[in-house]
Amino acid sequence: MIVAEEIQCIVAAHRKVSIRKGDHFLKQGEQSDSYLFLMNGLMRSYVIDQEGQDITTGFFCEYELVIEVLSLFKRVKSGESIQALTDCEALEITYKDFQRLFQSIHGLTEWGRLWMTQELFQSKQRTLDMITVLARDRYLQLMVEKPQVIRDSPLKYIASYLGVTDTSLSRIRREI
Repeated sequence: MIVAEEIQCIVAAHRKVSIRKGDHFLKQGEQSDSYLFLMNGLMRSYVIDQEGQDITTGFFCEYELVIEVLSLFKRVKSGESIQALTDCEALEITYKDFQRLFQSIHGLTEWGRLWMTQELFQSKQRTLDMITVLARDRYLQLMVEKPQVIRDSPLKYIASYLGVTDTSLSRIRREI
């Protein structure tokens, strides 16, 4: 359990940042040195495939962590870029400050383990869903789980995230 003074230490380690629509928090090939708690706005992660196509790999909505886990914790160059789809306000913490808190606050260690476990489960479920769930049903699921994405993201990013063409997504939206 985290006590009030530990919460104050956690809050003090973050700094408020603004990211404008279209700007990048992280670019492919850079090493991540921080992560964000997104207070408002919408961001996405994406890769450029072998054919030069822009493929959205994830969305970050309000009150979620914006993080490229592999780059941040393994201290390697990022395989993804993270971009603001709207103007965003967030709290940022550096890797160094996070490690200091992680080592000194027992409750943060437990929270980190639980968060990472949840992220692993979600990643596995997404992989299975891409193979076993119809695109229409994946879209409906996205509508329920992340309505902010449906409201604020360009359709081309939603289509690439769902693994369908823009035309297929338009057809799915008409049917619904």
